Amino acid sequence: MITNERMIKNFIIIFFVIIYGCSSNQIENDFAGMLPQHVSRTWIGSNYWANPMQDWQLNNGRIECIASGGDRNVVILTREIKNENGRFEISTEFGKIKTNQKLDEVGWIGFKIGIQGEFSDFRDSAVRGEGFPVGISTNGRLFIGKIDSSVSPIDFSFEKGKLKLIGEIKEDDLNLNLQLFDKNDVLISSLANNNYETDWVKGLVALVSHSGSLLQKINGKRNTDYPDWGSKPGTNRKGNMNVWFKNVNLSGSLVENHSERSFGPLLFSQYTLSNQILKLTVQLPPISNINEEPVQFQIKNNAIWETISEEKIDTLSRTSTFRIENWNAANNIPYRLAYKVKDDTDELKEFYREGIIKKEPLDKKEIVIAGFTGNNDLGFPNNELVDAVKFHNPDVLFFSGDQIYEGVGGYGIQTNSLDKITLDYLRKWYLFGWAYGDLMRDRPTVSIPDDHDVYHGNIWGAGGIATPSGLVGADAQDLGGYKYFPEWVNMVQRTQTSHLPDTYDSLPVAQNIGVYYCNMNYGGVSFAVLEDRKFKSAPKTLLPNAKVYNGWAQNKKFDAKKDGDAKGAKLLGERQLKFLEDWSSDWKNNIWMKVVLSQTIFANVATLPQEFSHSDNIVPKLQIFQPDEYPPDDIPVQDMDSNGWPQTPRNKALEIIRKAFAVHIAGDQHLGSSIQYGIEIWNDASFAFCVPAISNVWPRRWFPNYEGKNRKQNMPKYTGEYEDGFGNLITVHAVSNPYFSGKEPSKLYDRATGYGIIKLNRESRDVTFECWPRWVDPSKIDAEQYNGWPVKFNQMDNFNKNAFGYLPEIIVTGMKNPVVQIINQTTNEIIYTIRINGNKFTPKIFDEGIYTIKIGELGTNKIKIIKDVLASKKSRDKLEVKF
Repeated sequence: MITNERMIKNFIIIFFVIIYGCSSNQIENDFAGMLPQHVSRTWIGSNYWANPMQDWQLNNGRIECIASGGDRNVVILTREIKNENGRFEISTEFGKIKTNQKLDEVGWIGFKIGIQGEFSDFRDSAVRGEGFPVGISTNGRLFIGKIDSSVSPIDFSFEKGKLKLIGEIKEDDLNLNLQLFDKNDVLISSLANNNYETDWVKGLVALVSHSGSLLQKINGKRNTDYPDWGSKPGTNRKGNMNVWFKNVNLSGSLVENHSERSFGPLLFSQYTLSNQILKLTVQLPPISNINEEPVQFQIKNNAIWETISEEKIDTLSRTSTFRIENWNAANNIPYRLAYKVKDDTDELKEFYREGIIKKEPLDKKEIVIAGFTGNNDLGFPNNELVDAVKFHNPDVLFFSGDQIYEGVGGYGIQTNSLDKITLDYLRKWYLFGWAYGDLMRDRPTVSIPDDHDVYHGNIWGAGGIATPSGLVGADAQDLGGYKYFPEWVNMVQRTQTSHLPDTYDSLPVAQNIGVYYCNMNYGGVSFAVLEDRKFKSAPKTLLPNAKVYNGWAQNKKFDAKKDGDAKGAKLLGERQLKFLEDWSSDWKNNIWMKVVLSQTIFANVATLPQEFSHSDNIVPKLQIFQPDEYPPDDIPVQDMDSNGWPQTPRNKALEIIRKAFAVHIAGDQHLGSSIQYGIEIWNDASFAFCVPAISNVWPRRWFPNYEGKNRKQNMPKYTGEYEDGFGNLITVHAVSNPYFSGKEPSKLYDRATGYGIIKLNRESRDVTFECWPRWVDPSKIDAEQYNGWPVKFNQMDNFNKNAFGYLPEIIVTGMKNPVVQIINQTTNEIIYTIRINGNKFTPKIFDEGIYTIKIGELGTNKIKIIKDVLASKKSRDKLEVKF
């Protein structure tokens, strides 16, 4: 029998267990914004995202807004308020940084709560989300949601105070109570209201320092009966809203803990693996002790993490790059990056980022490449696209350029000093890694910068020179070179390309700007990574009669098809052409396919209405058509930013590329397009794929007002054989023109956005180009690509030049899939090199003469050389080669 005393004791025990358990869970959810006291740096900590980063700093335990402007805010990433019955409390101490300085007459300090973005992801909410404002205006009025002139202002010095917001949800009622305390923590004013919807508090929380009025947009997105809230994220940095916050606390039953959302200090990494050399670059934030603590690269040895390399952090790019030779590429190898930093205390805390260096797919039947371009932040963090790419499980990722745009993350750009333009770029670059970091940590990635990555609308690098001083915008760009600090250009390149294989030729160009063009051998595929902007000539200086502006001839009588092939113009430059010559003939280490990667394709696949054909300013305003509609008067255009210009260097590059039977993958043009190049006749050179933009602010199109020649049956009118605006021969196989999709937001889905998938079949040597809309789930059985895709062809189709004659049929025994190289014995020119598929091959040649044939594994002793071989119109002879 249980006595009353025992029952009471059991009740007390149960009571305390329940209370202790609830308290333990609540403590875990609560947020106490402790920060190190003896550190000054831009990066606040892994729990925060600052908008914009360079306008804030951590300084001796305080979060300081050091640049006044509209909607400067710091979002707490790891906590969120939920919408259900319960209570929450938010508090912070705050004050002026300069005690003798008066704050702006119009401005406010406080919180934004319930921050939500458009795409249901905390990262989008942190960067672009809208929230419900509460705080105190600089004229002393407490406010909740909007500043009410009927609320009496208080006399408050803003030297030091504390704001506390208490919220309580009961059923469908939200009660808010905002309290202001003086420097002695004495309550001096409060404001309460309960006329709010409960879902207005659901979301993230931010600290805000705002210069300017609180916007009162009518018909706001959350409630048409209540003015929307917000503060314009101004690009100007002016005023005196320089304030500090410290001891930020969130607590209560409505506070959710999302510690997994912390970001940093090991933000993301990229790696490549080529010829058993691993190169990996890890990106870090702007931290203070970059000269003290190195980053460690670790792998497991008998279940224990062992450091095999340490690297210091580059002071400008905030990166560490590892280069490890003799990497074991035969197995998946887990790795870990380790770094110590003062995050939320004065003690060094070690952080880790783990991943896998995948084994090289040397026995995989099909190598899959995912291609991307145009990463504007509309749609950030692009979850649907990332999930789709994970389904394809690519072996290699290729980001062809414009990984960032000037407008990414809002707040404009800062270019007035090396420090500010660096931090401004890094803030945008971090969003790229935040979106794609999980894809990149476990597979090789090639990323190369394009014009917007270095804050250009267009760029003609002209060998790295500086643009003329005193000019801005297109006036500067049209004369060639780089607009901004060469040290900054090198910093951008370091963040994006330092993990690439070693450069072919490391000699810098003008202004000591580095180069990165290189060869990556992976999975039996040899990738040539090109820089098709850095060496390219500027059109304005070479074509004075064209009156070029922003790459377009303003003289309407000038026809670039006839007169635009400027003498002396460069595209890739002599150094890269030499690299391509060497690369095209190098098939060592069982290479069986060649792929060129560059910023943009070597053609101008774009049309515009004839009356607007001398500028692309109309592109964002062009009508989007229904799928069965077609514009009446579009013509191919002459945009010299495309690599359709200059024509002769374009053809020279293509002549070398086809010597390797290589395919070409690129981006930049925003328009997904699959073409085959022509040099002398249509279809005599490589296939190329311009992948579609991830997020498209410039929706180009290809709608020529006449039908292509030799168009395939049932294919759209805009396919077939054409000349582009510069007279280059192209065969258009498929284009992802912008059409209405019926999906929202239209600005994201109706501009032909998506990604490319390239499949290389080891056994058949077939190549498949796939072009996927970003909204399609490729795992579904009825998933459809853009109209006209996939495009399929064979490796041999990349050198489809008409033959003059043939050399004897080669029959090889004792060696599988040997390399065959054909050399003109008179000129010593390599005509082409290919690893044949099988043991029989009939070489075609294009001029009469005497030829040398090399067969086997070039660069080794397993090679046969047959000289003085004559061609015949029809090959009847056989040449047997034994190993």
